[in-house]
Amino acid sequence: MHTVWKGSISFGLVNIPVKLHAATENKDVKLRQLHKDCHTPISYKKVCEGCNQEVKDEDIVKAYEYAKNKFVVLDPDDLENLRKENEDKAVEIIDFVQLTEIDPIYFERTYFLSPDSTGAKAYSLLRKTLEQSGKIGIAKIIIRSKEQLAIVRVYQNALVMETIHYPDEVRSIGDVPNIPSEQDVVQKELDTALMLVEQLTTTFNPEKYTDDYRNALLELIEEKKATNTISTSDKQRPIPENVTDLMTALQASLEKTKKPATRKRTTRTKKNA
Repeated sequence: MHTVWKGSISFGLVNIPVKLHAATENKDVKLRQLHKDCHTPISYKKVCEGCNQEVKDEDIVKAYEYAKNKFVVLDPDDLENLRKENEDKAVEIIDFVQLTEIDPIYFERTYFLSPDSTGAKAYSLLRKTLEQSGKIGIAKIIIRSKEQLAIVRVYQNALVMETIHYPDEVRSIGDVPNIPSEQDVVQKELDTALMLVEQLTTTFNPEKYTDDYRNALLELIEEKKATNTISTSDKQRPIPENVTDLMTALQASLEKTKKPATRKRTTRTKKNA
């Protein structure tokens, strides 16, 4: 399992070397975009709106737009030093709370925590402590240059870390339009609704629920493969003007020399990039 972060978690004077692994994966069926006429895949380029030119990665800097078209450019070295300054710190559990105190709206992403080679004993101690106390730990961690608030809890026989949103990242319910004010509910309608809830109440079994749309889409794709309704593009990507590969440049030069001798020479005008 791929390691996305490596460091340590501490509570009190106990230090636990751990590795972080993504606990979930996105299984959406990814569809490519093709040109309708020739079914060639569409590519995307980074283009400068001011110069109307394609921009290379090394020519791009990061900036914060504090007002319309007004930016504070951030130096890459400053960002890297800031990231290292915070990322090198151990993750410290700063509080212990009840899981039921945290509304699900705060939850973001779940990671499995595995102990490093020397951390098994301390890992087991934290796991047993959380199990018997019925509490979860609140901690902070830097992941991908962003400081995250997180919880540490027990899932089956493992510790998991779930990143959660900061309070200012959760939008105010007052900004949601058209929420009705408190209204009187007809008791007969409420009783019927409660009866329906009771009839549909069961024990949660995650295996019961499946992604019907994804399964149907995969079936459709397999049907089309089986009936040979498959499209293959014969188009080749055009060779860019600034060819850097020597062999590609030589082959392109040979192709240009194969023009019929009777063909009239035309003057080409270079289009703006």
